[in-house]
Amino acid sequence: MALPQHRNLTFRYLAWAAAAVLLAGAFWFLSRPEPLRVALVKVEHGTVEATVSNTRAGTVKACRRAKMSPPAGGQIAHLLVKKGERVKTGQVLLELWNDDLQAQARLAEQQLSTASLRVDEVCTLADQSSKQAVRARQLRERGFISAEGLERAEADAKARQASCTATRGEIGQARSRIAVAQAGLRRMVLRAPFDGVVADISGELGEYATPSPPGIPTPPAIDLIDDSCLFVSAPIDEVDASHVKESLPARITLDAIKDRAFAGTVKRVAPYVIDLEKQARTVEVEVDFTELPQLDQLLVGYSADVEIVHTVRDNVLRIPTQALLEGKRVLVYRAADGVLEERTVKTGLTNWEYTEIMDGLKEGDRIVTALDQAGVKAGVKVQPEEAGAQRAVPVR
Repeated sequence: MALPQHRNLTFRYLAWAAAAVLLAGAFWFLSRPEPLRVALVKVEHGTVEATVSNTRAGTVKACRRAKMSPPAGGQIAHLLVKKGERVKTGQVLLELWNDDLQAQARLAEQQLSTASLRVDEVCTLADQSSKQAVRARQLRERGFISAEGLERAEADAKARQASCTATRGEIGQARSRIAVAQAGLRRMVLRAPFDGVVADISGELGEYATPSPPGIPTPPAIDLIDDSCLFVSAPIDEVDASHVKESLPARITLDAIKDRAFAGTVKRVAPYVIDLEKQARTVEVEVDFTELPQLDQLLVGYSADVEIVHTVRDNVLRIPTQALLEGKRVLVYRAADGVLEERTVKTGLTNWEYTEIMDGLKEGDRIVTALDQAGVKAGVKVQPEEAGAQRAVPVR
């Protein structure tokens, strides 16, 4: 009777042990850590560009900007424009008090008129004296007058002719005085040298305006901007300057207009290096807008960045640059077992967005882009999560 009872106890212990194992297995299965979810991106063909960018913020500038003051100093008598007003070429913007110069101009014109009348009088008498000298010569040949009478007639004719010539010279002097007076008047008037918008005005009616002496900058009376033609001036590091040439395509971004890039073209590369204390040496580059924005108000003085494209390779194998580890390594997802594998690649052209892959990867491979994610490393089993496709901003 003891043997069957012993067997029952053994079977009972075995059942309890099996139940404990199943319970432990279920607990482990339910509490096991899930595979790490990582963002993956497929290796594919596309375009890779080599670019250079400005080291400090650039500035939107006008192709033509004139900070003007009258050539002469004086009191502002007429201020004919306002800030923000659009003006045409030759339009009078400002006029200084010039009553004295106007009086001088009128006096010169009157002197010209008087000189003209004087010429008529003197030259008419000179012509008459010349005719009398001719008749006196004829009379002398016939013996009707003495030699002294002929000499007096000829001397009088020469004197009057000289007076006529001198009087004609007075006309030239009068005209020169008029030109001088008119030049003085023009110095008191400020005209627009081109079509544009008045950006700023320094001075009010009755105030005294002065030109800027050499070496002593003073505020201009009128700041005129031609906003129909704008460009970006930006400093490029001297190391990158050798890549920049005129006519290269560029992308322009503005802090004031978010999430938009404007196409541009390099129009000028400065022929010298700017050397400022405590700053990197740079070369000034000017980039034209291919087409000015129509829907956005583009203001002179906006800060801007330029990205100049100097080399382009199409239809090459590429990966996002952020997927590269130090030493030109990438983490490749191994679909067979879901484990990350470290692989060394050979790279070609590169920029902030994409890097060309010469060897080490093939199209369709999936690689990790979120390298700073905790736990992401070679040998870790992961669960893939496809990253969104990244596109370069095209140069239009």
